[in-house]
Amino acid sequence: MYTLGCKLNQLESEAIAGAFRDAGFSLLPLNEDDPADVVIVNTCTVTSKAEQKARRIIRKLARNNVCVIVGGCYARMDAESIAAIDRRILVLAGDRKSALLDLPAALASALEAGAVCEPRPFRVYDSIASILQADARRLPASNKPKEQFRYSPDTFSFHSRAFLKIQDGCNRRCAYCRVRLARGASVSLDAEQALTQLNALEAKGYREAVLTGVNINQYDAGMDLAGLVAYLLNGTERIRIRLSSIEPEGITKEFCTVISDVRVCPHFHLSVQTGSDAVLAKMRRPYTRDIVERGVALLRSVKDDPFLAGDIIAGFPTETAADFEETLALCRRIGFSWIHAFPYSPRPGTESFRFKEKVNDREIVRRVDALSALARAGRRLYIGRQIGKRAEAVIEVNEHTPPGFAAGITETYLKVLLHAPKGEIPRAGDMVPCTLTAAEHTRLQQRSFDLRGILL
Repeated sequence: MYTLGCKLNQLESEAIAGAFRDAGFSLLPLNEDDPADVVIVNTCTVTSKAEQKARRIIRKLARNNVCVIVGGCYARMDAESIAAIDRRILVLAGDRKSALLDLPAALASALEAGAVCEPRPFRVYDSIASILQADARRLPASNKPKEQFRYSPDTFSFHSRAFLKIQDGCNRRCAYCRVRLARGASVSLDAEQALTQLNALEAKGYREAVLTGVNINQYDAGMDLAGLVAYLLNGTERIRIRLSSIEPEGITKEFCTVISDVRVCPHFHLSVQTGSDAVLAKMRRPYTRDIVERGVALLRSVKDDPFLAGDIIAGFPTETAADFEETLALCRRIGFSWIHAFPYSPRPGTESFRFKEKVNDREIVRRVDALSALARAGRRLYIGRQIGKRAEAVIEVNEHTPPGFAAGITETYLKVLLHAPKGEIPRAGDMVPCTLTAAEHTRLQQRSFDLRGILL
């Protein structure tokens, strides 16, 4: 499995991996010297760079004589150009999401019947292509109600924390966004099903679940997002809940009353995009910078020094130097702990793709650099404020962790390297109390940590 993009893509990859594992297949690490028979690439279309990265990876994998299956948002938007890369590539076009969940059992049956044999990958390719074609004929995607929520794994291969998909799609028409074109209209998981799945995750021992979707603020299944979170908290005992990206206008007093619960992580990622009201209007975003600031103040009123991150687009068409200064000023006033700054990427099919007032590439790079510098400074300040505090970290698998230490993620989403003074290393997935002792600036085998701490 190779996954690009958001937490929703990560969850869907977990579900696909689980379906293959349940059908008796082995999940292998990507290894050019000893390639797997089949590689699945789950793609993203949010920026042109994400698509370029996907094409580069797909091309490289195809050269290894493996069968490459490509799904995800980019595949749904531009299947023909991906299929043209190599004849051994199978692309899931349109919105046939559940085909990859049905494939493993069908492929296992074909193997048992002797329909797939050496030499690989061509017989594998032919068999999978036949299975996918039969699936498309059997039940067209349009007749599969809420198939998005079949992606509900109860065991995770790549994460120590669980993910729960509560929503998919989006009803907005933001001028820059292509994801809504790939994912379709907003749909929500029934609250009872969400609670059933969360209870199952808690029973399996997961200590944290991330509620995820394209726009979870559009959750609408007899209740809104605040109502769902309250319902999930009331129906579970100890599993903590983390929210994926939230919208500024959704941060109300009622919402904050619910998320004040100690089991809701004090970590919030806001989809801000810009600090200029003029640019927000051009983007067709339904809020102003004042609403952003009021929302942040509400979050801080119910959580003690929460980790606040924000998405910012630099160089949106029509964004002037003055507009960008308003964005920098807003970010400084809020004091984000992190800023996900990315350059505007013109996406075919979106309204802004046709805008003529472009910002030149050099200026866009300068603006991204300015935001990134602010992000690094904000993260350093936030990490500094955590030294000496107690935290609870979910332990992660990290084969490069030094002897006597464990790696974990705190409720504020900081990566920690924890010393076990008694020599007892907790298991992956355990949630453990710790004291944060110092900023950690070393990098261990490509793995960086924010803080060092001691297990209690």
